[in-house]
Amino acid sequence: MKSPKDGVQSVSRALILLQELARSDDGLRVSDLARTTGLAVSTAHRLLTTLEQHGFAQFEPETTLWHVGREAYAVGSAFGRRRNFVAPALPFLKRLRDVTRETANLGILDGNQLVTISQVESREIMRAISNPGGQVPVFCSGMGKAIVATWTDEDIKALAERAGLPPMTSKSLRSMDEVFVDIHRTRERGYALDDEEHVTGLRCVAAEVWSPQGEAVCAISVSGLAARLTDARLDSIGQQIRKAANELTQQLGGTPQNHSR
Repeated sequence: MKSPKDGVQSVSRALILLQELARSDDGLRVSDLARTTGLAVSTAHRLLTTLEQHGFAQFEPETTLWHVGREAYAVGSAFGRRRNFVAPALPFLKRLRDVTRETANLGILDGNQLVTISQVESREIMRAISNPGGQVPVFCSGMGKAIVATWTDEDIKALAERAGLPPMTSKSLRSMDEVFVDIHRTRERGYALDDEEHVTGLRCVAAEVWSPQGEAVCAISVSGLAARLTDARLDSIGQQIRKAANELTQQLGGTPQNHSR
């Protein structure tokens, strides 16, 4: 008879497998999953089969590849649905995508991370995509910086001390002085910029959206290749995003605050 500890371990291992599947767009073989998770092939296969029975994993016999199943998407979508700004944001994201020809995103803060919860992909062949559900350190994220720029300096400092400043690229912010210079620029411009700070070669321009309670509850952004989001285009795109964020705020009945600096 299995002990409760065995059951918890099985759940933990199954979730780890599901997370690995979610990171791969092309699918993974059971041997690959076993190697990356440190599980025995037989254990990985048994857990994947259980996930498949419940719709959380999908197996392709022709390629012997495993993929995320439809139920994983359904469960994950509930995270976004419980936030009543996701559906109203979609027309604004589509408009930004069409005007800029780049990927438009909606994100929220979740702990020390920025999480993308909705997205309208660019139609360009080469495009910037951080899949919905993807997490980015706050201070490497345009949307993250747009939200925290509405906070007091004391709260920003506390978050940076708690979360750290992980150097994702050579351009990532690495000190509190750099953080506050960037935050000051964000406040002055009215939009935030991830200037290849998360991924080399990619830029993201973002602005915050306010709730009726006077909280910067989410942010919208446009992300694309730095070669297309050139210095000459940044301010124009930033103003378009700022306008869309203001209009979404108004539609939500939001109340921008004169927050402390």
